[in-house]
Amino acid sequence: MRRPLLAALMALLLVSACSTKLNPFNWFRKSAPAETTALVLPGPEQDARPLVAQVLSMTVEPMKGGAIVRATGLPPTQGWWEAELVALPLGEDGNQIFDFRMLPPIARADVSTQRSREVTAAYQLSDFKLAKIRTITVQGASNARASRR
Repeated sequence: MRRPLLAALMALLLVSACSTKLNPFNWFRKSAPAETTALVLPGPEQDARPLVAQVLSMTVEPMKGGAIVRATGLPPTQGWWEAELVALPLGEDGNQIFDFRMLPPIARADVSTQRSREVTAAYQLSDFKLAKIRTITVQGASNARASRR
């Protein structure tokens, strides 16, 4: 009885003493629906690619040296290409917003099934950038998904 209790206490102390990289309580949680934020950048820096119609899912996966933000979007038809998560300036509240942008098909494209239209894009964040971030939001044209620490 004492051994399992002692082992559990040791494990609890070990986890609580972990750095931010190893402590699972400091990782980002599952994404949840969020409000879209309309932010227009001035000047020629504005991206001409339209936002994806709908953001289906978003995850923040820890890795050595930082994390990977991965999002899956659903465009209206097949054939959309050059998908990218475009980072907007970091908000004062620690909210990092990404626009999920991609180019439409060059020729007419079919609608087909949802699975055949899904597109995935990812963005790598360093530990240095992650230290300032509290919330990560990926937004599309009709919805957004956010993950908080």
